[in-house]
Amino acid sequence: MPLRTRVKFCGLVRRQDIDTAVALGVDAIGFVFYGPSKRYVEPEEAARLRRRLPSWVRAVGLFVNAPMDEVIATVDQVGLDVVQAHGDETPDDLRPLRARRIPYWKALRVGGTPEELRASSRVQDVVGEQVVPYTGAGSWADWNALLERGRVPADPVMLAHALMVASGAESCLLDSAGPGFGGSGAAFDWAVLDSMELVRARHEPDSPYTSLVSPDERFILAGGLTPDNVGEAIRRIHPLGVDVSSGIQGADAREKDAVRMAHFMEAVLRADAARLDG
Repeated sequence: MPLRTRVKFCGLVRRQDIDTAVALGVDAIGFVFYGPSKRYVEPEEAARLRRRLPSWVRAVGLFVNAPMDEVIATVDQVGLDVVQAHGDETPDDLRPLRARRIPYWKALRVGGTPEELRASSRVQDVVGEQVVPYTGAGSWADWNALLERGRVPADPVMLAHALMVASGAESCLLDSAGPGFGGSGAAFDWAVLDSMELVRARHEPDSPYTSLVSPDERFILAGGLTPDNVGEAIRRIHPLGVDVSSGIQGADAREKDAVRMAHFMEAVLRADAARLDG
């Protein structure tokens, strides 16, 4: 497990919030380049905010189904260190980033049962009628088109396979499934992560998940984290990092609350310290 939990504050648009985050010791700042989001920031303004970051704080750009030439142009314009692909981007879609040696994180949106996901019209549009509910012996090929887009049922076997499908990413960001993109602000059922060790110990025909690296080395936990629950998440799940946006929000979606930001960082540090002492 990681000795220190990395922290990303996402959706920052104000200079004072950037400065507060840096002073608190965050590892990464997230800029949202998804137009429908209330936290959207123009690349020109993001470039100005980026210049306030010291070299030890990474600038992450969140994109949703954007053309790769547009993503790469924004990376260059803003000076982004990492791309966060938070839509239906597949490994093939993200190939241009790998060719340019641009690190990326792939968001996996976790939630629902395989049967519920199968019944979803959005899933039908993507993978067609060949998808079948997972029963423990279904064909992995039937699910690949779904999993490679980051749509993952709350099933440990499916999650293990999705992590393998996204192995080209520097890390995977686990968020809760919702009606839209760009972060839901709600938590998914962490019980699926409690079962990961059981998944790794089992054998499923046609699945490569048995060679999966320890999940805590691969993922960043997001979705519904707050100063009140992030300590429990770290103690229980041991993620590589945690990502928060609405959990440190102020009176407006485009504001962060300095007190909540400080309390979030304090909770992370306390959980890490307790883990080391234990």
